[in-house]
Amino acid sequence: MSTTGALSILAVDDERPALADVARLLRGSPAVNEVVCAHSGNEALRLLAERQFDGLFLDVRMPGLSGLDLAAVLDRFASPPAVVFVSAYEDGAVKAFEVHAIDYLMKPVSRQRIEAAILRVSEATGGRAPADAAAAPGAAAEAPAAGDEFVAVERASGEGTRIVSRASILYVQARGDYVRLVSDAGRFLQRGTLGEIEHRWTPHGFHRVHRAYLVNLRHAVEVRPDHGGAATIVLDDGSLVPVARRQVADLRRRLRM
Repeated sequence: MSTTGALSILAVDDERPALADVARLLRGSPAVNEVVCAHSGNEALRLLAERQFDGLFLDVRMPGLSGLDLAAVLDRFASPPAVVFVSAYEDGAVKAFEVHAIDYLMKPVSRQRIEAAILRVSEATGGRAPADAAAAPGAAAEAPAAGDEFVAVERASGEGTRIVSRASILYVQARGDYVRLVSDAGRFLQRGTLGEIEHRWTPHGFHRVHRAYLVNLRHAVEVRPDHGGAATIVLDDGSLVPVARRQVADLRRRLRM
């Protein structure tokens, strides 16, 4: 892959001034075509699920999903980006290389160190098509990356963040400013609305069955009629989720029942 304007980079830091500095240095490199910024590990994971990047310049310490946690899950991606950590602390270096980072930069970062890291990203992705190749005219559509299958969620107990397989999620329930995700690994919270989750997850087998519920149809085993035209959907773990009367016909069509 050519190093002239070829690289697509995702830069992640919860501290906006630090993120702006790194992004400025990255954009000043002739080898970089694009720099996208994210202000949290959760936001970065969402972007990584939506598209491919060549390099990931990542802060180590962030609230919620830390840089180390995010990097650890990248092994599950079909085409993971090359990871470069950027930190004000030296104590994360050992763990950074345990999750296969190719470089570890200390803040404040110099242009010389940024350029050296960019060269390593270019070398690490040398056999890969450019990240924006799928968007080029006439380019063949690329199958979704394995990263599409994982989401960052907060433990319902408030004991930190965890990454779970989206396929393991049975249903999603609206809970004010959050949604509750129920999976075979437990119950978790994610900030956002049910409508936002519905928009992103409908292509992945999820279906809105009620104003407060979104169900993973891959786990559906039965639809039981209720009085008044409503219904209940039974999931493979025995969970029962209400189906609104106006959603029953559409659900049955979706299940081809």
